[in-house]
Amino acid sequence: MRLRSERDFERRVPVHVVWEITLACNLSCSHCGSRAGKRRPNELDTAAALDLVDALARLGTRELTIIGGEAFLRPDWCQIVARASSHGIYCAMQTGALALTDRRLHAGVNAGLKGLGVSLDGLQPLHDRLRGRVGTFDSAVGALRRARQLGLRTSVNTQIGPQTLEDLPGLLDVLVQAGVEQWQIQLTVAMGNAVDNPDLLLQPYQLLELMPLLAELSLRARREGVSMVAGNNVGYFGPHEHLWRQGVDAERQHWSGCSAGETTMGIESDGAVKGCPSLPTVGYAGGNVRDLELSEIWSEGVPAVDPGLRSPDKLWGFCGSCYYADVCTAGCTWTADALFGRPGNNPYCHYRTLRLAEQGVRERVVKVQDAADTAFATGRFELVQESLDGSAPLAPGLSPGDTAATARPGASSAATRVTASLRLCRACYQYVRPDEVNCPMCGVELSLAEEAYDAERRRRKKIMADVRDLVDQAQSRSRELEGRAH
Repeated sequence: MRLRSERDFERRVPVHVVWEITLACNLSCSHCGSRAGKRRPNELDTAAALDLVDALARLGTRELTIIGGEAFLRPDWCQIVARASSHGIYCAMQTGALALTDRRLHAGVNAGLKGLGVSLDGLQPLHDRLRGRVGTFDSAVGALRRARQLGLRTSVNTQIGPQTLEDLPGLLDVLVQAGVEQWQIQLTVAMGNAVDNPDLLLQPYQLLELMPLLAELSLRARREGVSMVAGNNVGYFGPHEHLWRQGVDAERQHWSGCSAGETTMGIESDGAVKGCPSLPTVGYAGGNVRDLELSEIWSEGVPAVDPGLRSPDKLWGFCGSCYYADVCTAGCTWTADALFGRPGNNPYCHYRTLRLAEQGVRERVVKVQDAADTAFATGRFELVQESLDGSAPLAPGLSPGDTAATARPGASSAATRVTASLRLCRACYQYVRPDEVNCPMCGVELSLAEEAYDAERRRRKKIMADVRDLVDQAQSRSRELEGRAH
């Protein structure tokens, strides 16, 4: 399905496509970036939608996620699913699940639906409040259980804001009880309704609390059979990075830059095509399938790794001098662009918050301009630096940077994605460049840390083997005694 190889990146195969098939919605979520509710006046008709599925198949799409609004409010949604299924494309639906009846679920399964993703943004009081309607939490959990009984793969998507943190451990319990297979977590982004409600946005410095919590929950989730997947705006390169990317891409075990327009495609219900479903329409839509062939839009219109957007020499602020600049390229394009009107400087970075905290500094985002009342509209925010306890603004002229290590001279600014794998320091669990001798983060000699790690791993394996031998001996002795007794 969406597992990507280096060949997919080289050929720019849109492996995973997220398609907003309608903007109609039966909820009024206070953090909805697309301001969903009413249908767009010019949504694609059935014939055009089915032609679009055929075009995706020709481009090599392997996974299609239909979203809204609320996807099942479009009358022909099952026809879209069936056409995708006929091409061997894995098709899933992301839903709020309100009014997702048994009849609708069965219809989707009969059409070839393979997966159901349900949005859960906290426990019942918080989720219902964010979704603007009492009963949405119970509907969502009920839909997960019913989908599981029908053989669908189930997942949950959770948007994280400051009020979500205390609910996350309890929410994992709910997911385990519902038999959910995958839990994707992402930060609420300053777009659409979320701009109107800025108190729903996590502050960058709160990553100091969130990231260790997510690391703890990811390990617990794995033990419980739930795979936690970090969304593209969760990261980057802190001591837990090695937990986030496992199993997402076949060749990548750490964040390697935004994949919008490379192996990911977003489509709006009126036929506009973007490199990522979350990006604003203005400035990121490469064309419309009403006017051009999808293949032409994809190859010529949708910006992939545009050197004007993501190359290291175009980064600014902290990201411009970061040790990881030419690999990370400032993380999620959507997050930074939604805040500042341009990508290239992303304050929602764990590595960054840790480095600033070492200097006694934290960052906050403050709204200075409202968003328009349109889908995917953004406002404007400014970045405020202050003392770590929030008691005083930063002194004028002081601009903390990346003091742990700086970007390498001559870092590549080519319009291609940096794919070289970094090396994991086994002392501090930060990623470093493969030719480093000593870790620039903690100072340890990397080869010695690796040797100590391997020795400890061998020691633990031996202990486990010894325990298994003792168990086998005890079981053998028990069977021997039982035989004598008979």
